[in-house]
Amino acid sequence: MTAPHLTEHRIPADAFDELAAGAGGAPVVGCLVAAQYSKHLLLVRGVLEAARRAGHARWAAARRAYDLLAAVQAQHPEAVAAVLRHPSVGAWARHAVGTGEGVERLASVAAAAVIRAGVTCEVDVPVIGGVVTIPSLGQVTLPGASAAGDAVATVHSAPDGAEVSVEGVAVRIGGAAPGWAGLRSLSAEAGGRRFRVLVDDLDPHRMPGSGNLRSRLSESETRRWQGVLQEAWGLLARNHPGVADEVAAAITVFTPLTAPDQGLSSATSRETFGCIALSTPPDPHTLAVTLAHETQHAKLSALLDIVPLTRPDDGARYYAPWRDDPRPIGGLLQGAYAFLGVAGFWRRQRHHESGEDAVRAGAEFARWRDAARAVSGTLLTSGALTGPGERFVARMARRLDDWRREPVPAASAAIAREAADRHLTLWRERNGGAGRRP
Repeated sequence: MTAPHLTEHRIPADAFDELAAGAGGAPVVGCLVAAQYSKHLLLVRGVLEAARRAGHARWAAARRAYDLLAAVQAQHPEAVAAVLRHPSVGAWARHAVGTGEGVERLASVAAAAVIRAGVTCEVDVPVIGGVVTIPSLGQVTLPGASAAGDAVATVHSAPDGAEVSVEGVAVRIGGAAPGWAGLRSLSAEAGGRRFRVLVDDLDPHRMPGSGNLRSRLSESETRRWQGVLQEAWGLLARNHPGVADEVAAAITVFTPLTAPDQGLSSATSRETFGCIALSTPPDPHTLAVTLAHETQHAKLSALLDIVPLTRPDDGARYYAPWRDDPRPIGGLLQGAYAFLGVAGFWRRQRHHESGEDAVRAGAEFARWRDAARAVSGTLLTSGALTGPGERFVARMARRLDDWRREPVPAASAAIAREAADRHLTLWRERNGGAGRRP
């Protein structure tokens, strides 16, 4: 399989500084996206090599799947790219390289590319628990099919469509065909800016390590997500156009989580670049700030694959004003960078609010700019940053210092101080002497 984008990826100094200041814009995020595609190409090749070195029983099948991917890529590069960029493919490949498990899923990746390209061929794919997962497209449930882990089905692809068959049972791929569950999409447009994501609530590798993944959204839930997204996107496009451009460039998938008692749960993973896992958004403002927050995490995770910013974990743990537990240096940096983005969101949004909402927005800005600046200081004195890491965090600190000179209403400042003090008090009660506190 050729790799037209598989080159040495570097971040120019000015782009690095823009990222450190919390921004970057769509062109810089595009560089990070390209680097992540190269990473996925390497991982998929790594699956093949790991299987060969280990003498894996599925080596021959993996080789055939890889060769099929290469053949499809030569004629339909966009189809292969759409599959390999899908976040769960990166997570699966990383797991397979590291453990030697799941090598057979390379055939499912090839099948997804074949189906997208409309190529005429047949591909044998694994059936896990009676289900065939086709990454980036959906799942087929085969009634009566063997639930054994080594069962195999056949994908029959042609220009006019595809189906999956096993043991005399066939399921058509696409639309509302019985047994087929396709990934649904959400889209929004405002101010000439567009955003589209797939909702991946099926793939077993959609968010590794998450303990609160939820089952498939109902049709009514999907419509609710669509409505809230349209309003949130309108807010971003109007008031935070730079953030909207970065979100659209970086994020391609939502993965639903079980809802907490109140508010919203969200997460990103370095293994699934482009995916935000989140519970049902309660309102447009919450979703908008969550998109800003999690896109910061995605940007930093992608940058860390190019430029190491922290030294190996030495076991030290630190206070983070947004967490209940002491954090390692890597987690501390991730949090500080995310809340730099959150502070920037509320810095802008406060000017579009009135009354109590304006006071609350001012309080959010004051709290998170101060919190991110305090943690930036901890990072700079930790001795745990690399040379580029020191430059990165110093640039973060300068941006936050600029923001701290901006006045906020006394009521907002008081709310922010009270919330910060309460968090620190509860953290000390919970953790005792653990972690390095301010």
